[in-house]
Amino acid sequence: MCGIAGFINFKSHQEREDPKGRLSRMLAMIRHRGPDEFGMFLDNEAALGNARLSIVDLEGGQQPMTARSQRYWIVYNGEIFNHAELRSELEKKGHQFKTRSDTEVALRMYVEEGSACLHRFNGQFAIAIWDRKRRELFLARDRLGIRPLFYRNCARQFSFASEIKSLASFEGDSLDLSPKAIDQVFTFWSCQPPETSFKGVRQLPPGHYAVLRESGISTHRYWAPSFDSSTNKASEPDLIEELDGLLNDATRLRLLADVPVGSYLSGGLDSSIIASLAREYAGERLDTFSIAFTDRVYDESVFQKQMAQCLGTRHQVVEATAADIGEVFPSVVWHCETPLLRTAPAPMFLLSKLVRESNYKVVLTGEGADEFFGGYDLFKEAKIRDFWAREPKSLRRPKLFERIYPDIQNLSKLGPRYLSNFFGEGIDNPRAPAFSHQIRWRNTRRSKRFFSAEFKSRVVDSNVDTIEYPSGFSSWGVLDRAQYLEVVTFMSSYLLSSQGDRVAMGNSVEGRYPFLDYRVSEFCGRLPMKWKMPGLKDKWLLRRFGKTRLPEEIWNRPKKPYRAPIHSCFFHDKTPDYVRETLSENRLKEVGVFNPAPVNRLISKIEQGGTLGETDDMALVGIISTQLLADQFKRRNLPNERLQEKDSVKICDLRTASADKKV
Repeated sequence: MCGIAGFINFKSHQEREDPKGRLSRMLAMIRHRGPDEFGMFLDNEAALGNARLSIVDLEGGQQPMTARSQRYWIVYNGEIFNHAELRSELEKKGHQFKTRSDTEVALRMYVEEGSACLHRFNGQFAIAIWDRKRRELFLARDRLGIRPLFYRNCARQFSFASEIKSLASFEGDSLDLSPKAIDQVFTFWSCQPPETSFKGVRQLPPGHYAVLRESGISTHRYWAPSFDSSTNKASEPDLIEELDGLLNDATRLRLLADVPVGSYLSGGLDSSIIASLAREYAGERLDTFSIAFTDRVYDESVFQKQMAQCLGTRHQVVEATAADIGEVFPSVVWHCETPLLRTAPAPMFLLSKLVRESNYKVVLTGEGADEFFGGYDLFKEAKIRDFWAREPKSLRRPKLFERIYPDIQNLSKLGPRYLSNFFGEGIDNPRAPAFSHQIRWRNTRRSKRFFSAEFKSRVVDSNVDTIEYPSGFSSWGVLDRAQYLEVVTFMSSYLLSSQGDRVAMGNSVEGRYPFLDYRVSEFCGRLPMKWKMPGLKDKWLLRRFGKTRLPEEIWNRPKKPYRAPIHSCFFHDKTPDYVRETLSENRLKEVGVFNPAPVNRLISKIEQGGTLGETDDMALVGIISTQLLADQFKRRNLPNERLQEKDSVKICDLRTASADKKV
């Protein structure tokens, strides 16, 4: 696992400033992604850099790496878990390897097959390959967008990096917030690729590759999630057997490393399954890690301890207080590089810190199971609304919402007519593409009431037309359509980013996701609804699989959504100074996104002990994080860092005419 960065300038190299210094600053900004060693490649048009977190082939995996007499050069962030099998294929074709690394396999697969190699990779990656002969840069991102890749194409040059802060390190001006992207966050919870939080900065969408030539950049999709289950007639025993083989192999592959691998253990079904599989392959010892909360409303430590005892792991816990979350929140925003509507990434940041302090660089997690096996209440909600649409005047069917939201206070007392009004939006058109998510997005959009009038005038409408729907989408079932939307609008851009890659790599920890092995996700995409959610029973097939290996208290346990306290993190006996500063009238006016008057009313409501609804809490986090982000990425506040003499840096400089002759 690594961080990558680089830039291309097709103009004469005499027109450029010192490329080595620029690349040094870019890598220094993302040293947390790979503090073990650094590498640079320079020629007359390209500069490629790598900040390495050494996990596979500790001695020989140094990047940038080359092939074919220095024609091709690669920097690479991630893992290709089936690299041993691919290496064997390539060796039979005459390739001779100099290292044991998956980086060299990725490069030689590209040399052999071009962009088609992406279909062969089972992994999580962001790749950049420079072809010196064709003067062409190839960029690629894994199918589900586990690893990030950003780029900026301005008049001076094209630059790319694993994180936006790296792109901001040398452009000479501040990055300005993108009104369109901020508006998207306050609808979808995250920017929708290729948008990012900043003007002029793009992200390569999941399952895409791009090719940069002097004539411009072109992007291409090579994979998309599908949930077409119309042809799957398999029986439950056959499906469980197939799932058993897939999950076992996915977990086995993700345990391959030259460093120890631990596992997160939340106490829920998903992480418990992964930890139990890992325990079988790990031998005598497996370390597990979890979050406990002092606020018992959010705490699941009882189930975590039970599962750790069942597996016999050495279990380590970080206990998060509301004050702890508030204290690290600015660092979390810095790493996530986007406004947030939840504080949930902050405890994950604290958890990865514990992992790193325990001398672990790699952990397995259970992310992805809810999306692909049907675990969210949102999916149940969509099924109820679809059922209700057949009799939209019914006052009985809305009562079903009480079954899936028992924790919402006073829901049962509000009466069926209120439930009809609240959940009835769009009920007259259940085949609308965004039907399943209309209620969530409507509720999130309520936070836009805090936008200033001037900011609203600059917003380009970010409605559901920005979502790309696959061919045949309208013929899918209601659950299939809901799952697709959750994957493409939320999973990669929020869950795997703000709660995944960014907070883990902020502490130099690589997360690995067996449920997101593309073979598992494609298997789930073919599952009929009855094997994922018969009636309102979530994750049916996964629970049946879990029954064979977990205590009943775990496999049959109702899902508890992972959440963290919100307003109590920012307003308490020792309210952090940054909260008052970022929410001051002067700072609000300076950034210009929010209207100070309603923000002040929200603060007064909190300070007077008023009851905050969910949208108030979301708005508060969104306002604070947006204000922090705008300030952190101003030119005056960006760190002016470079690699130091103490850093292990390897440089390959081919900026000579004689070097060009070798291509």
